Amino acid sequence: MIRSALMVIAGLFITAFAAGFVFVTSPLFFMEEIRVCRVPNLWARLLLFVSNVKVEVIGKENVFDDRPQIFMANHQSNFDIFIVQAHIPCQFHWLAKKELFQIPVFGPAMKSAGAIEIDRENRISAIKSLDEAVQKIKEGKSVTTFPEGSRSRDDRIKPFKKGIFYLAIKSGAPIIPISIIGSRNIMPKKSLSVHPGKITMIIGKPIEVKEHSIESRDELIAEVRDAIVRNYYNGMTVTGGRERL
Repeated sequence: MIRSALMVIAGLFITAFAAGFVFVTSPLFFMEEIRVCRVPNLWARLLLFVSNVKVEVIGKENVFDDRPQIFMANHQSNFDIFIVQAHIPCQFHWLAKKELFQIPVFGPAMKSAGAIEIDRENRISAIKSLDEAVQKIKEGKSVTTFPEGSRSRDDRIKPFKKGIFYLAIKSGAPIIPISIIGSRNIMPKKSLSVHPGKITMIIGKPIEVKEHSIESRDELIAEVRDAIVRNYYNGMTVTGGRERL
């Protein structure tokens, strides 16, 4: 308990410092790469370090270095954010739920770093945000999100929200499926206890969307979810875990 409390306090300090830096430098356009990429990457790596969490990344070669892409990952813990931010080897913008932007200091910093707010309770607002994300992708910027919409309570991968696939089809950007294994053991949902350990992140092969339309969106959703579940299952087998669909 004391260890977890110290980790949380250290995490809050690191987050406040990083968020403050990003927010203060937001008017400085020449600082964009540092604000959007380098500081968030350092923030995430520091949080993993102080929490004594090791991450093994498999499949970095599946990330494009010459075109925008949409990263989609399963979601079981708050640590998923740190894992993805620290270990996806390119610059990207988050597509995140509205509630995160309401957190003092952290929310404005996310906005300053280019994160896009999604209001899941307001369909019109959500579509407007997705169109904003489409424009960012067409400008050459990648986007990252958790298609389940919220964290799972167990090893199950929940059904995917359809909105993010509207974004993929409209932008034409390939989807990179990501399977995160072991994060729930580090910090379960609705818990502040932090347990040191090892996490595996598997970056799957790109899935092209150009042959799909809004009408065939369900087929695309199934293909992406199957890829994430398959790699998750394989990773659980290697690490001695057990998958429950």
